[in-house]
Amino acid sequence: MAFKIAIIGRPNVGKSTLFNRLIGKRHALVDDTPGVTRDRREGDGRIADLNFTIVDTAGLEDATDDSLEARMRRQTELAVTQADLVFMMIDARAGVTPLDSHFAGWLRKTDAKVVLVANKCEGRGGISGLAEAYRLGLGDPIALSAEHGEGLGDLYDTIAENMKAVGHDPHPEDSDPYEHAALLEADVDIEELLEVGISPDEVRFLPPPEDGPLRLAVIGRPNVGKSTLINKLIGEERLLTGPEAGITRDAIEIEWSFKGRALKLVDTAGMRRRSRVSDKLERLSTADTRRSIDFAHVVLLVLDATMPMEKQDLTIARMALDEGRALVIAVNKWDAVKDKSAASQQIRDRLDTSLTQVRGVPWIPVSAIRGRSLDKMLDAVFQMYDLWNSRVPTSRLNRWLGRMTEAHPPPLSKGRRIRIRYMTQVKARPPTFSAFVSQAAELPDAYARYLIGGLRDEFGLIGVPIRINLRQPKNPYVK
Repeated sequence: MAFKIAIIGRPNVGKSTLFNRLIGKRHALVDDTPGVTRDRREGDGRIADLNFTIVDTAGLEDATDDSLEARMRRQTELAVTQADLVFMMIDARAGVTPLDSHFAGWLRKTDAKVVLVANKCEGRGGISGLAEAYRLGLGDPIALSAEHGEGLGDLYDTIAENMKAVGHDPHPEDSDPYEHAALLEADVDIEELLEVGISPDEVRFLPPPEDGPLRLAVIGRPNVGKSTLINKLIGEERLLTGPEAGITRDAIEIEWSFKGRALKLVDTAGMRRRSRVSDKLERLSTADTRRSIDFAHVVLLVLDATMPMEKQDLTIARMALDEGRALVIAVNKWDAVKDKSAASQQIRDRLDTSLTQVRGVPWIPVSAIRGRSLDKMLDAVFQMYDLWNSRVPTSRLNRWLGRMTEAHPPPLSKGRRIRIRYMTQVKARPPTFSAFVSQAAELPDAYARYLIGGLRDEFGLIGVPIRINLRQPKNPYVK
């Protein structure tokens, strides 16, 4: 198990900024508005050669009822109990507040190993607050500026010391210097890496995309049950849920496994129509959801069965397909539908008329709160993932192409018949083909759609996006 560090503190002291600094990416949403972070967010942190798991938490509020703030606090308390080390962060420029003192007193009563971190200590503005921090009774504070990266040396020494105290080796001899490279998440071609100046030694450490976990992004409109669905899958209240719409803001990644296959579940913020989004935080959340779709392998679109399939649902589905992601639709709250036959027919008709570019997208009626049909849903996810990774042998592909062009020859252009000489699959994820055409620019879009439909029927590529790139061979006698 990796050494786990939790960052806690009252709202707006810079916890997410430090989280982003330690993981080396701007994943957690950061804004001047207090209370941006709501769910626990974990990431792979690193300072020089120290590797650890870092947990960003919601701002602590003095609430113990069933309100959203109280549910957020319970998530933070759970992060404290699971952490090997806790960073209690204060804002040195604001000084020690009564809320800081309240939670410092709570931490002293726990068994957690706590380190006091005074953030925003750049310049002279934080000197008085740093001196005040001693009265919290949590030991010597570490002066830090998460925004500017100051004080990380002291943070390094503290983490290394606490790693040794619990038996973790902070400097393993067999550590991989490229293990935490940002390129690990990228599905890119090795030749492309070499072209941009990355050395073969670095490329050697990049695993093939198939070796990593299946990245499943759970998306949909607000309040359709995305977080409830993930909580039911993993069997714990890992994500905040409730009747309030728009609880989730950050895209939260959770590692899990199903039938021996590894997954990385990504809970995302609900997506509304762009015309209805005016709040800055909601725009940031929507951008985070789009990034999750970009890095996903399969997208699980969650619908609310008690409401008709809206235009926004189809817009989100097209967004995932345009990015080339495999798509599975989960129709949640199916137990609340009275006329299931009519609802099923309505969904089929809407998909057939509105997602014509991808025939056969699977949709599964589920109940997240009751845990019904979730296994069937995940079986569909893995089935679509395997199709998304499909490769077709070139010889079989061209025998099929000959039959297709013989049944319906390409049209004439400028008095000459357009000829499709050859086709090959250039990549999977999604299946992408290159067709060498005598007059590529003149081949109608309708004929390309005819070929895509034939690929689906012949090779079983039902429900996944297919791309065909038309290429025209160079004429050596053109000059």
